[in-house]
Amino acid sequence: MKLSPLNARRWRNFKSNRRAFWSLWIFLAAFGLSLLAEVIANDKPMLVSYRGELYFPAYRFYPETAFGGDFRTQAIYRDPAVQCLIVSGGRQECWDDPAGVTAEARTGMVAGEAVERGWIIWPLIRYHYRTINNVGSAPSAPDARHWLGTDDTARDVTARVIYGFRTSVLFALIVTGISSVLGIAAGAVQGYFGGRTDLIFQRALEIWGSTPSLYVIIILFAILGRSFWLLVFVSILFGWPALTGVVRAEFLRARNFEYVRAARALGVTDRVIMFRHILPNAMVATLTLMPFVVTGAISGLASLDYLGYGLPSSAPSLGELALQAKQNLQAPWLGFSAFFTFALMLSLLVFIFEGVRDAFDPRKTFK
Repeated sequence: MKLSPLNARRWRNFKSNRRAFWSLWIFLAAFGLSLLAEVIANDKPMLVSYRGELYFPAYRFYPETAFGGDFRTQAIYRDPAVQCLIVSGGRQECWDDPAGVTAEARTGMVAGEAVERGWIIWPLIRYHYRTINNVGSAPSAPDARHWLGTDDTARDVTARVIYGFRTSVLFALIVTGISSVLGIAAGAVQGYFGGRTDLIFQRALEIWGSTPSLYVIIILFAILGRSFWLLVFVSILFGWPALTGVVRAEFLRARNFEYVRAARALGVTDRVIMFRHILPNAMVATLTLMPFVVTGAISGLASLDYLGYGLPSSAPSLGELALQAKQNLQAPWLGFSAFFTFALMLSLLVFIFEGVRDAFDPRKTFK
């Protein structure tokens, strides 16, 4: 798709900011890998071959009976007995002594019938964010099995960081996107029409801004329970006024410009004037505040998780990891993992939005 001359100039301006350009690629790579978290970190195999048939445990439910076991519940693939059943083709001796079944026997016979040797393909990290490992003491220090150690409930920190990074970014993007649309629309209506409309909106915003959001979150969570989408809804409910003030100021300043008056005289509708003519000129000031909105959404989620009013306790959360670091000062790897993840994520986002702001600034030219 060919870009318009204006968008092409903006893209050139963005690329000329090398810090923003490379931050964008690094962030996209990290976020893309986090979207594949189930492929990278999982306690279920990616692919299993059993008696010549292929299974995809990471994406589908298979009972233990599908691999020659006794239970109709989901197979526990980290269990050596289940692994032995898959590799040996369903030999029942695996239940008695999984380690004792020889390699020759695993190629051979089940009830007098020749079967094909099975195999298992595991993800890079063999732990899900909720997998509890029998490591003796918890939290345990980093080692070859757990690259960032385990937390105080013996869950792999690397897996929880990957899933937590994805949760934080998705939360921030959803909240920022919807909040920005609502806030920009409200500010545009206030600034463009002014008068009584602006006065009523301002008084309503003052009342809404004085509402104690933490109390509302506590009450809603006590009634409805903690969930990701409820937290998104509450964050949008209290986050949309963040951009309203600056958009209102830009529209109040621009509504009496000559090109706006000329458009009105030509019969152009108010909606077209607002969003096609005035809004692009207000985008620089809006994008200046956008990094604070994004980082504020991430920090808000982490703060609520740290206080115990965020995501459910079983969900992967960087804020909950920071809380564990405070409660387990003898395990510094927890604090380091949370700190460096937050530092990398927030720094990249700030650098990217700085480049976007400069790209939309008409005073910036490509060099």
